[in-house]
Amino acid sequence: FDIDYQATMNCAHAVKKAGANQFVLLSAVCVQRPKLGFQEAKLKAQNELAKMGGEMSYSIVQPTAFFKSLVGQVKGVKGGSPYVMFGDGTEVKCKPISEQDLAAYISDCIWDDKKRNKILPIGGPGDAMSFKEQGTLLFNLLGKEPSFICVPYWIFDVVQGVIDFFAGKDSDTAEFGRIGRYYAEESMLVLDPATGKYSGEMTPSYGKTSLRDFLTEALMEGSTKLDEQKLGDQGLGSRMGVSKD
Repeated sequence: FDIDYQATMNCAHAVKKAGANQFVLLSAVCVQRPKLGFQEAKLKAQNELAKMGGEMSYSIVQPTAFFKSLVGQVKGVKGGSPYVMFGDGTEVKCKPISEQDLAAYISDCIWDDKKRNKILPIGGPGDAMSFKEQGTLLFNLLGKEPSFICVPYWIFDVVQGVIDFFAGKDSDTAEFGRIGRYYAEESMLVLDPATGKYSGEMTPSYGKTSLRDFLTEALMEGSTKLDEQKLGDQGLGSRMGVSKD
């Protein structure tokens, strides 16, 4: 709450006091179905910004997924490892957007009056892709026969139980475990209010760089694309004390 809510509102009130007439917030599409603390914080900030709409306009941008969240297995698959996915790999989908395309979209919010006082979910170009489709694309680009390992969802119950027992249910580590499960089970697409299901068709597309484009360039000899996408200290593994990547 200190960052996703309080820091956001501190900034909003500061720029309003300074005379700004618009506030553009980078949120996330996952707040549609909040189950985690940071999602509740983002949602609270969104709601308060909306109340300020009469005094200072707002644009709340909700991207689906970033390439850096999806490319963690590229080097392993390139080296001969199978592609790991949860369930059968077809249930969870997303429309990933590049950082450059997202930056351009955020800039558009400043000039495009149609984007003022709106919540704006946004994905990258092309159709929504499941984890299995992403893995198949990677194998095809590498010229390899697809090889998958399907991890059952119940494994999260076991892992979370161990974390909760040793670290405590209210610990940061336990919350990071819940975050991992959320992104393994929930699609990063617009939620259709009529059906309660995620919809690729309802998720707007923007930009020029598709996941295929990104991977094609990243797999070229000498490319630094993958290194540029490392999450570092912000990665889930790093936050849980497992990995720095």
